[in-house]
This record gives sequence, structure tokens and C-alpha cells, in this order.
Amino acid sequence: MWFLGAILTSICFGINNAIFKWSTEKGYSKIQLQFFFYFTAFILTFIYGITSSTLQLNMTTVSLGVLIGVLNANGNIQMSKAYEKGPASLTAPIVSANAIFPVLSAGLIFHEQISTIQWVGILLIVSSVIAIQYTPQSLKSNTHYTAWIFRIILAFLSFGILGVLMKLSSYLHISSINILISMYGGGGVYLFMLIMSQKEKIDAPVIKIGTLVGMISVIGYSSYFYALQTGVASIIFPIVSLNCLIVVFVGCILFKEKLKTYQIIGVLSALTGIVLTKI
Repeated sequence: MWFLGAILTSICFGINNAIFKWSTEKGYSKIQLQFFFYFTAFILTFIYGITSSTLQLNMTTVSLGVLIGVLNANGNIQMSKAYEKGPASLTAPIVSANAIFPVLSAGLIFHEQISTIQWVGILLIVSSVIAIQYTPQSLKSNTHYTAWIFRIILAFLSFGILGVLMKLSSYLHISSINILISMYGGGGVYLFMLIMSQKEKIDAPVIKIGTLVGMISVIGYSSYFYALQTGVASIIFPIVSLNCLIVVFVGCILFKEKLKTYQIIGVLSALTGIVLTKI
């Protein structure tokens, strides 16, 4: 079941990333979109926590949840800014490699036992994610190298540390619903402060899109925490990173993008990696 939870998480994250990509094409504010999806997700998880009598917040839970929420929001923002400063062909694969952080922590800090063949599967999945997202193009002459590297480092660290903290919360047996409430609440406040500081005008369609993304996010992160609490994190993190497959396929269907030969090879090797992690 934890394996299916990881797959469902990857699908949900992939759908949301595809929506983010579509909204970017439309010129909608990513900060506003994230705020409304955090706000919707917070309301849903808070109502569930109240009605199910599972709402039990404490300092550790709130601190971890808020930190995870801020890191997730900041990671998305920094990655989008990195695309503006440098070549996308290098930005995506570098940021995607953040899965190495939680994978190594699962083995070194939380002492998970991974077989050699499973390690081969994990490496196949991670390398496939990098290959699938890589888009060859000439380096732009107006690349702001220092700013680009700075944004990449922030995004890389945000997503990497986020994964480690999620594993820590499951290791401490903290209720996932309470972590989610703190995560969406803390991240929502962070994004609201960004909107207020930039004095952006809110577009009506962003509210509807953000609400949809919020509902999908609740399903995705609930599956994520369930998988981490019952499964092997070293395998879960690489599988979740395969959400880029959804974005690639949506790009082919909706945006008429052609799947490159190396991307097809990446998809096949990723599927091979999934099989190996189950042996």
C-alpha cells in the first residue's frame, strides 16, 4: 500500500506541476496561485482535523509543519526565478537532483536497509528524472550567472531539506493531518506576506485554479505522509520525483510538444528502476 501511496503522490504532484506550467503560459502569478492552493488545503485539512477529533497541535508539530510549508513554497518560487536568470536545460536537472538529500538521510540518519539491487533501481529513477527533464538548448548570452546559481542553490536546498523533514516527522510518529494543517497554514501566511509586500492585483481565475490545486495537493501530501510512515523512504523519494513524467506527457498532449528519444529512454529506465525497487 505504501508503494501505491508513493505512486498516487507522484501522479498528484505531476498534475499540479502541469497546472503550474499551464498557468505560467497564461501569465498568472505563481505566488498568488500557491497562496490560494495553500489556503484551500488549510481549510480542508483543518475541517477534517476538527470533525475527526484528530486535531492535536503542539510546538514540535507546528514548527515542523510551518518549516515544511515555507520550504515548499520558497522552493517553487526560487526555481521559477532561476528559469528567468539562466538556462532551463541546466536548471531543471540540477534542482531535480535534490532527491539525493532525503535518500541519503534515510540510509545514514534513519538507518534504512536497502539492498544492492534496490540501490540500482533508485539510481536509475533519479538519473531518469534528470534525463526526462533535460531540454538541450544553447546557453543564453544574457545569463546572470551569479543570480542564477544563487536561485538554484536556494531551490535545491529548500526541496532537499523539505524531504528530510518529512521523513523526520514520520520517524517521530507525528500525525500527518496535524503536520498538513501546520504546513498549509504556515506556508499560506508566508505567501500572503509576499503578496502584500509586492502589492499584486489578484486575478479571478487564479482563485479557481488555486482551489483545484489545493484539493489535489491534499490528496498528494496525505498519500506522501502515509507512504513515509509505512514504507521505505529511500525508495519513496525517487518514485515521487517521477511526477515529471506527468508534466512531459501533458506537454505532449496539450502543448503539442514532441517526446525526445532520450526522454523515451528515460521513461523506460524509470519504469525499470521502479521494478527493481520492488524486488
